[in-house]
Amino acid sequence: MSESVLKWVQFVSIMLYVLVAGAMWGTWLSLARTMTDYDAATFLTDGKHMIENLAVIMAVLMISAVVIGVITVVLLFRSQARVAAWLAVIGLLLTIGVLVITLAVEVPIDNLIANWTEATLPADWEVIRARWSTFHTVRTFLSLGAVAAAVAAGLTTRTAARDTSDVNAVNALA
Repeated sequence: MSESVLKWVQFVSIMLYVLVAGAMWGTWLSLARTMTDYDAATFLTDGKHMIENLAVIMAVLMISAVVIGVITVVLLFRSQARVAAWLAVIGLLLTIGVLVITLAVEVPIDNLIANWTEATLPADWEVIRARWSTFHTVRTFLSLGAVAAAVAAGLTTRTAARDTSDVNAVNALA
C-alpha cells in the first residue's frame, strides 16, 4: 500500500470526524446549552426540526466515520506507524463512544420527542430533556477529542517506507 493511499484514508477519516464533531458542536453551542430553559412549545418545535434535519445525515456520517476509522487504524498498523496508529485507535474509540451514546440514549429520546405534542407531553418531560442535553454535551466533547486524536495521528504518521527514505536521504548527503 502506498503512503499516498494512507494519507487519503486519513484525510477522509479526519473529515468525517470533523463533520460529526461540527454537527455536535453546533448543536451544543446553539441549542443544548439553553434548551433546558425552553417552554414546551419551543422545545417541541426546535427539537422536531433538529431531529428532521439531522437524523439521517448523522446516521450516515457516524457509521461512515467508524468504518473509515477502522480502516485507518488497520492501515496505520500495517504500515508500522505505531504512534499514529495508537492515536487513531483513541480517535476511533472516542467516535465509537459517541455512536454508543447516540444509539443508547439520544435516539430513544429523539424517538419519544418526535411523537410528543404539547397535549401528550409526559409529566417528566423536563427530566428527559435534561438527560438528552447532558448526554449530548458528553458526546460533543468526545467527538472533539476524536478529531484531536485523528489530527494528531495524521501529523505523526511515519511509515516504515518514509523512515527508510529519510535514512537514505541523510546517507546521500553524507
